[in-house]
Amino acid sequence: MEIWLNRTSIDGFILLGIFSHSQTDFVLFSVVMAVFTVALCGNVLLLFLIYIDPRLHTPMYFFLSQLSLMDLMLVCANVPKMAVNFLSGRKSISFVGCGIQIGFFVSLVGSEGLLLGLMAYDRYVAISHPLHYPILMSQKVCLRFAGSSWAFGILDGIIQMVAAMSLPYCGSRIVDHFFCEVPALLKLACTDTSLFDTLLFACCVFMLLLPFSIIVASYAHILRAVLHMCSAQARKKALATCSSHLTTVSLFYGAAMFIYLRPRRYRAPSHDKAVSVFYTVLTPMLNPLIYSLRNQEVMGALRKGLDHCRIGSQH
Repeated sequence: MEIWLNRTSIDGFILLGIFSHSQTDFVLFSVVMAVFTVALCGNVLLLFLIYIDPRLHTPMYFFLSQLSLMDLMLVCANVPKMAVNFLSGRKSISFVGCGIQIGFFVSLVGSEGLLLGLMAYDRYVAISHPLHYPILMSQKVCLRFAGSSWAFGILDGIIQMVAAMSLPYCGSRIVDHFFCEVPALLKLACTDTSLFDTLLFACCVFMLLLPFSIIVASYAHILRAVLHMCSAQARKKALATCSSHLTTVSLFYGAAMFIYLRPRRYRAPSHDKAVSVFYTVLTPMLNPLIYSLRNQEVMGALRKGLDHCRIGSQH
């Protein structure tokens, strides 16, 4: 850390950003900030509802609260700095600030990927083994699952942050992105980064493909269990509980795999920036909406909260 602090006096990076100051880009910037605000409010509201409503104190909603917390932190990790740079006209970021962005971003993306895999396992146990669900998904098990998601994500973030910030940057300091993302930063290193590229790819494979394989296996068993259900209403209910999670998985993994598991020669900065906006801003906004609008228990908790507010305002 002392080496990093010494470097900040002379070092820093320039973030090109994703918007220029044209009229069209001002409109797009306004849209992104509106989405950011909805994501912020939506995730805070969902966390609040899960906390105050006893009916939502179940393993599924506990994992959903962790997902909302991760989304809340993820949307705050990069967007405020992007907005400040755009509005002020300054595009600089300090060396330490860049390292902190990398650490937070990688940790949160990694944690969310693992959590989505464990949420799929939770749905598998609930549908395929309902009688054993209270034992298999006890409070202790849920805490361990959530803790492991956070721990592996943070470990991945620390590894990538330390490795990226240890590289020498002696040439251009212009990062063709709106935040310090490791692949964009590696292009500026004035040394051979092939070893780091291999490390980065290995981390991405572990943090993305491992939970994704858990999701595929879980939903394969869920589908088999649903097909053997005699009641059409039971099948519909089982599929309804999984649809929100499947939508979230599709949005998150589709964007993350597009960026991190493509060969380097096929990467284009414009594509990476557009997709990064998708899963750092748009996905955190959509997650609480998807789970709220498709979930009667969450909507019931929301209506109950609004009724309490109305009664309180009348008195």
